[in-house]
Formats: sequence, structure tokens, C-alpha cells
Amino acid sequence: MHGPHTFTVADAVELAVVERSGFIESRHAGSAVVLTSEGAVLRALGDVTTPIFPRSSMKPFQAIAVMASGVTLRGEDAAIATASHSGTQRHADLVRGLLFRAGIPETALACPAAWPDDSATRDALVRLGAGKAPVYMNCSGKHAAMLVACKQNGWALTGYLDPEHPLQKRILDVVERFTGERPSATGIDGCGAPVHALSLTALARGIARIATSKSNSPFAIYREAGFLAEAVRQNGWVIAGPGLPDTVVIERLGLFIKTGAEGIMVASAANGITVALKILDGNLRAATIVALRLLADAGAIAHTDVEALLPDLGLAVYGGGRQVGQVHASYL
Repeated sequence: MHGPHTFTVADAVELAVVERSGFIESRHAGSAVVLTSEGAVLRALGDVTTPIFPRSSMKPFQAIAVMASGVTLRGEDAAIATASHSGTQRHADLVRGLLFRAGIPETALACPAAWPDDSATRDALVRLGAGKAPVYMNCSGKHAAMLVACKQNGWALTGYLDPEHPLQKRILDVVERFTGERPSATGIDGCGAPVHALSLTALARGIARIATSKSNSPFAIYREAGFLAEAVRQNGWVIAGPGLPDTVVIERLGLFIKTGAEGIMVASAANGITVALKILDGNLRAATIVALRLLADAGAIAHTDVEALLPDLGLAVYGGGRQVGQVHASYL
């Protein structure tokens, strides 16, 4: 189709393969970039300059905009603001807590109603005769934080997702400041919030700046970024949920990592080396292992630590109830 778009198949490279019984069954193409903490390109695979929609990998910038708007978010509260959570009761309690303390009704959430992704929580709701609700939608923490910022600043609670709303303008400013790039397009994310198109290089640069920020920085916005980075690393369960890749990687490797829909992944190691990637067909099953392999190749984490994590990343391919293959990173 014509008009703005992400990079093409011709501009992508193979990033991963799916192997079944020794046979390569499927291949995932995409692009990826690895940056130093200062933003220098260590490695580029495929097209890393054509803009893509970062989807939920943009949540850290949105959370920082909220925190820089006078809302004090620390620990689990900061983590839920940047989470793509699985909707466990603990997640819902955090979201409701943010709203309750600010005197905001749950009905103000403008994200779609959803069932929890967490099956145990979903089953419990069904047994209770309860239905889907916005609080269980995986972006509800971000939306609650946005509403708290609106209440704090006297901005309208209705229409808080409009790109012209003061909060959304502040988010755009934070995105530009941290990434060093003016978004080339704006769309509507799955949760209804604006999503801004950025190159993978700009996205990685922005995430590196967040992940290396310190909570004792002399600059207020970088202090908030430092508190957010600490919150993510210390509350891995909040960011995704039990057994999910982001949570596993945070808890086991201490990385700053954030998945986005449609094959997006950002990850930053302790030394600030950061990767951003997009699997072109939008499938996320290989995104985590590709990001981890790229960080290990750059010396940011140990290959042995990545190997130890493989059984817990959902990479196994099954046949007849037993493992017969695996998803492998395959870039050159």
C-alpha cells in the first residue's frame, strides 16, 4: 500500500528460525540495532532508520512524562505505569490503588474492557460470574497513571487520549527529548493511546537514556527516568506476569526490557548497551532470544546466562507432547 509504512521485506534480514526435528520449518525476518550507552551504533541488521510503531515499548516514555508532570511514582506504582501486565489480581490491585488514591473512578479508564491474559485470574472471574473490564486490559496501568497526571494538573479526565490533550503533548515532548527524533507519524495504539513512529535507532537511543539514568541526577526528568529504571529492574513481576519472558529476563538477568506488540522488543543491559528490534511479521515468539543473543554478542551479558534461560522463554517446539525442536536466533 502507499503512504507511510515500516521497512519492507527486501530491507529486512533473517533474525530467527523455527526448527522442528532438525528441519527449518519457519523463518522470522526483521531488523535490529545495538547501541552503546552513549548512542553509538555497535551493530545494525536490516533497515534501522525507517520508522516503526514502537507499540508498548513506548510505555517507558509515557510513564516518565507522567512522573515529570508532578506525579510521584515509585517502585511497583512506577512499574505498573510502564507494564504490559497479564491481568493478575495483584496487577489489578495496583491499578485500582493508583486510581483510588487520586480519587478517580475506575470508569474513567478509556482502555478497552478485556479478560485477564492470566488464565487463573480469568477462570476465577468466570466462576464469580464477573465479566471483562478495562482494569484487566494489559495497558490499564499506563492509563491509570495518565489519569492521575491529569487529576494532578487540573487537566480534563475525559479525552485524555486525544493527541491534542496537554498530557499527550507532554508525552510527545518526552519522546522527542529522549530519542532525539521527531516522530514521522502518529497512530492509535491497541489501547486507544497515541503511538508515535520512530526509527529503531532512535527507539534504542531513548531506551538507553532511560536505562542509564540515575535517581540522583541533577536534572529532574532524568531523576524520574532513574526511578523508573530502578522500578522495572526491581519489580519484574509487575512488567509482564508469572512465567512471561519480560518478567523472567528481568528477574534472572536484571535487564531493562520491554516487549511491544507486532514484534517489537527493547532491552538494555547494566552497562547501557541497548538493543531495539522488530520482527517484520509481528510475531513475538523469537523477539526475546534475538535480543538476548545480540546483547551477549556485544559482551553486555554472558552467553552462559542466556543458555540457562532458554527453557523458560517458551522457545520449545513440540510434537506428540515432547520437545522436538526450538526457536533459534539465526542472524549472521
